[in-house]
Amino acid sequence: MIQRPAILALSIESLLVCFMLIYAAWYGRRILEKWDLRSGSELQLELERRTYLISVILSYTLVFQILSLFLYIFTADYLHSLFTGAMCAAGSLGVNGFGYPVLILKIVNCLVAGVWLIINHVDSRGYDYPLIKPKYELLNILAPLVLLETVLQFAYFLDLKADVITSCCGSLFSTEKHSIAGEVAGLPHGPMQLAFFGMMAVTAALGVFFCMKGKGGALFSIFSSLTFVVSVTALVSFICLYLYELPSHHCPFCILQKEYGFIGYALYATLFGGAVSGLGVGSLMPFTSNPSLSKVIPPIQRRLVLVTLALYLLFSLIVSWRMLGTPFRLG
Repeated sequence: MIQRPAILALSIESLLVCFMLIYAAWYGRRILEKWDLRSGSELQLELERRTYLISVILSYTLVFQILSLFLYIFTADYLHSLFTGAMCAAGSLGVNGFGYPVLILKIVNCLVAGVWLIINHVDSRGYDYPLIKPKYELLNILAPLVLLETVLQFAYFLDLKADVITSCCGSLFSTEKHSIAGEVAGLPHGPMQLAFFGMMAVTAALGVFFCMKGKGGALFSIFSSLTFVVSVTALVSFICLYLYELPSHHCPFCILQKEYGFIGYALYATLFGGAVSGLGVGSLMPFTSNPSLSKVIPPIQRRLVLVTLALYLLFSLIVSWRMLGTPFRLG
């Protein structure tokens, strides 16, 4: 099973990303301990050159880390035909006890990696490396998470056995199943629709207010994060029902298949992109008073807010288009 091209590509990518992050985190620890911009010592000059190299390497590495989330889901969906009972990635991920933990780690690491890239970009705009320590402290959190993800991912692939009978997505996301997925699928449609569109509207209003007044960035970041959580919940609760035009099919993975025009990739890309941009606005708030960044951060935050609003709007338009463009109705 491990020799299949999709698995090999994902495994090699994960090993390279993990190696680069461990390398960067090791030097990051030295930078945190020895960094002193007031010093003109040989060690300080070496650390400055090294941090520039690490930033360039990680800028590419973390982009691949973010893309690996979608590659992992694609690979799981690609493998579903090998397992009895599986109809999509939901069944493949449930073949053993490692599939879903890896998915959760990849989601977390995708968001953290996106925030690190934003902080690193802002740091490069300052004349005195103002965010050097915060970004390496964040890297020291991200590196162990990616290492754990890589180990569990290898355990998942190595433990795949074609003779295993797994559950289909209809069973996993059934409203009658006593599990987290079942509870989310069973949430009432009306209140969830109000929560989804309401959170989108509040987030949009806070974003417009921030762009006009330059205030409320932290509140916008909090609500954009909550909107991400509510949107994922709504996707399982009622959005998928409109996409499938079936009253009982809540699976968030089948929408990634060709039969549904791969619409899931567009939905997840806009949702995750908006979440990362929104988190980026909040992550920069503690540094707005920094002398070298006081004129750098506000325009970057406004662009991040606009990106969040644009991506969330696109997600909402796709959902609304599917809800209004089908004769299928709930209740």
